Amino acid sequence: MGGCAEGIRVGKPKWLRRSLPSGPEYEKLRQLLKSRELTTVCQEAQCPNQFECYGKGTATFMILGERCTRNCGFCAVAHRPVEGPDESEPMRVAEAVVSLKLRYAVITSVTRDDLADGGASFFAETIRAIRFCSPKTLIEVLIPDLQGDWQSLQTILDAGPDVLNHNIETVKRLYSRVRPQAVYTRSLALLTEVKKKKKDMITKTGIMVGLGERAEELLETWQDLRQTGCDLLTIGQYLQPSSTHLQVKRFVPPEEFEIYRDKALGLGFSGVASGPFVRSSYKAEKLYRKALVKSRERE
Repeated sequence: MGGCAEGIRVGKPKWLRRSLPSGPEYEKLRQLLKSRELTTVCQEAQCPNQFECYGKGTATFMILGERCTRNCGFCAVAHRPVEGPDESEPMRVAEAVVSLKLRYAVITSVTRDDLADGGASFFAETIRAIRFCSPKTLIEVLIPDLQGDWQSLQTILDAGPDVLNHNIETVKRLYSRVRPQAVYTRSLALLTEVKKKKKDMITKTGIMVGLGERAEELLETWQDLRQTGCDLLTIGQYLQPSSTHLQVKRFVPPEEFEIYRDKALGLGFSGVASGPFVRSSYKAEKLYRKALVKSRERE
């Protein structure tokens, strides 16, 4: 299928249409987030799964504010200006985890290139706050590239997350258009560095399709990711947030996502979630459990 014209959003195919569930759990979570002045990537990035996840009492918390210092062509999160971090945020996130009785919490952030450590200390503080308030909760962090500052990465690892996630987002050829302030090799280097610093840490990444990538480029990217030792992979359809964002070049049919999953698993990933609605933190606990099983099989 061809892409849409500049400044135009085309209608979604039938496999990308879904009902929007609601109910008491959805409303409970929405009110909790509002009362604690917390932000979720579900809302800010216009995730298509937010109604489903809210309805099940889960969410991905986004720390370090609502505005990003970068301007990626695919992302719905607002950009500059940014404010200083809120010192009370880590504990407020932890209290929300307790209130929601979460078994698995995902913490991400906007990219904060304006901060000396890229926000690493806030990730660490949030992890420690959750550990203090809810010791049994598993924690996944989805982090920016930290501009290649491996000491900042160490700060996050020292806090002891269960999964370290960093999204590659797209193939190398499209980086200058999709992620103009990021570097493909730097993202690979970050995932490699995690394994060097903490070889047992489960690493994870995500990629979008439908931006004009070619099949052979996807395969090359997955091979590059496996070279870093990356354990888990998510593959989802890019959806254009607004007419000012990058166009959808192609809507990938569900059966093709199944082919992607099988090919990626064949390369050695411990777990792969692949589908039109898959996002990096969607059903994250389930994917984590798959990685644990694979790890035990290798022992």
